[in-house]
Amino acid sequence: MNKDTLDRIRKFRDDRDWKQFHNPKDIAISISLEANELLEVFQWSAEDLYCKEKQPHMEEELADILVYCVHMADAMGVDIDEIINRKMSKNEAKYPVEKAKGTAKKYSDL
Repeated sequence: MNKDTLDRIRKFRDDRDWKQFHNPKDIAISISLEANELLEVFQWSAEDLYCKEKQPHMEEELADILVYCVHMADAMGVDIDEIINRKMSKNEAKYPVEKAKGTAKKYSDL
């Protein structure tokens, strides 16, 4: 996510004085609720695993999740790039290419 997008998200929040409501508990709840709204797009979709006709709705729900994730990082006082890169390093160690490529197995089963 680029700086302009992050600044826009924060400005929207700050212009409305909503930061006071953004504690980690409430933001975590909001992330979960929005993730469930994204999941709802796939409910009863049978074999249509991609729901392409619902792409605009999925994009909106995904955007909501990402915006709340920015708010969560701010509420926790963490740098988004730093925590993502730290997690990716852990994932790379748990899922080495030579063991994980082409399989959906959990790291403990590789």
